[in-house]
Amino acid sequence: MRVPFRLLLAVLFAALVAGCGFQLRGTLSGNLPYKTMYIALPETADVNIWLQRYIKASGSTEILDEPTGAEAIFQQLSDSRQKTILSVNAQGRVREYRLQLNYRFQVTNPKGQVLVPPNEVSLSRDITFDDSNVLAKDLEEGLLWRDMNNDLVNQIMRRLSLTKPKNPNQQEDD
Repeated sequence: MRVPFRLLLAVLFAALVAGCGFQLRGTLSGNLPYKTMYIALPETADVNIWLQRYIKASGSTEILDEPTGAEAIFQQLSDSRQKTILSVNAQGRVREYRLQLNYRFQVTNPKGQVLVPPNEVSLSRDITFDDSNVLAKDLEEGLLWRDMNNDLVNQIMRRLSLTKPKNPNQQEDD
């Protein structure tokens, strides 16, 4: 019985990848260090919607509707989104745009004491532009903004799960 070369190669590759410890990223494995959290954002804000999904998926933190009973309060400090011209063609028409997202956040307790100091996430994507495909390019831009929102929330979750919260009673070193 002769085994096809491609099948043998595929099995060999799978064994090699499994043997090196490679794993797909999948969902965020890090749990947040808080039992309860309040997200101080409007209910319809994209960041709020995505954060709630990720936090509920992690299963270790309960999201509250009021800040009073929360152990931690997520606060947005700034959210800046810009679309700038990156290059133009010989006729002076736009050829490329750059989409930039800068987001700052912190985590406090209900007394206002900072648990996680201000963090900044900066993302950018470049997009080509074509006058003859305006609708398609608008759709592509919308998909890029959505992808950037997803990346933003992934980075926020990663930073929150890796950051050891400051003890508000602890004195800072000078």
